[in-house]
Amino acid sequence: MSRWQQVLCALMMILVSGHAVRAAEVRAAVLRVDYPRLLPVSRHDLRADDIGFAGAVLADEDNGTTGRFLGHGYLTTTHAVTPDNALGRLDEILAEGVRLVVVQAGGAELLRLADRAAEAGALVFNASAPETELRDAACRANLLHVAPSNQMLADAVAQFAVWKKWREWLLVTGSNPADRALGEAFRRAAGKFGAKLVEERVFEDTGGSRRTDSGHVLVQRQLPLFTQGAKAHDVVIAADATDYFAGYLPYHLWTPRPVMGSGGLRPVSMHPAHEAWGATQFQTRFEKLTQRRVASEDYNVWLALRVIGEAVTRTGSAEPEAIRAYALSDAFELAAFKGQKVTFRDWNGQLRQPILLYDGWTTVSVSPQEGFLHQVSPLDTLGLDRPESACTAFN
Repeated sequence: MSRWQQVLCALMMILVSGHAVRAAEVRAAVLRVDYPRLLPVSRHDLRADDIGFAGAVLADEDNGTTGRFLGHGYLTTTHAVTPDNALGRLDEILAEGVRLVVVQAGGAELLRLADRAAEAGALVFNASAPETELRDAACRANLLHVAPSNQMLADAVAQFAVWKKWREWLLVTGSNPADRALGEAFRRAAGKFGAKLVEERVFEDTGGSRRTDSGHVLVQRQLPLFTQGAKAHDVVIAADATDYFAGYLPYHLWTPRPVMGSGGLRPVSMHPAHEAWGATQFQTRFEKLTQRRVASEDYNVWLALRVIGEAVTRTGSAEPEAIRAYALSDAFELAAFKGQKVTFRDWNGQLRQPILLYDGWTTVSVSPQEGFLHQVSPLDTLGLDRPESACTAFN
């Protein structure tokens, strides 16, 4: 089915369902908090200046395709800020009457921004923060999570490893707080799916640049020694949320083993080689629009704004309360180029979605894996299930 045929079918469904659709101007903002970063391990991974923002441009195009038939206009502004001026810029956005905000930020800033937005009755979409606690005891009623959590990512890796019968893991965790949080997610995933952590090691972050002329020489000497003498294991699981060592692990281990997690085979929400389930047309439209390849951050922002567009189309309202209520309802579903419709968990605001396992070249697999069953949805095998979440804001 072509894109225009899909649009016409959607319009027919709306007309048949009898929704009273009225003209609306849908104003949203994307607020990206930029942090000091080391250069990536590979120059192929340099961050684009418009990362995330490019997804917003494509989302406005897609939302506008249907919106033009219904009298809905979509306007999304983009804002790059530092942690110090993030709240001030949010205040300016809210003062302009915008009540739909997509945020790319770490967990601490995200919570401060969500709390400030709640004072103005605004709805916030998390497009990057992976901290599991944001979907747990630290959840907020006005905060919906499009980005997968650490636990979802770890569970996706764990399911594939267990499906491959690689049940004995060497867990290598970084020394930074974000690395330790991701390591805890992998520990929980191991217990959840029947894997065994035969040994854990911590790779200390000593600071400094990761890219020097002699970097490969040092890595070639250091990492084999670091992993020497480890107990027998099937796979190395890397928990490196700050991206300073995991990229070096493949081919530098003492004992040759697959690497999964933050290096080797990585769990992502989207990558530029993904072509299944109609993703090719998404990729080609993005590349034509931006002259570069898509990153997960672009996809997450696009998906957040598409949630808004779908809710406005179905309800005829651009009010935050109406969009939130529809997104959390059983009626909501959205195609996302991952083989099945995505929906929100009504107990913590997390978007259910398949996770792609990417080796830097192609999609190796997609989790949830075959055979991992759930009484509601196999997607709820990834991340915090209802009984596991301490979130009470959605009650």
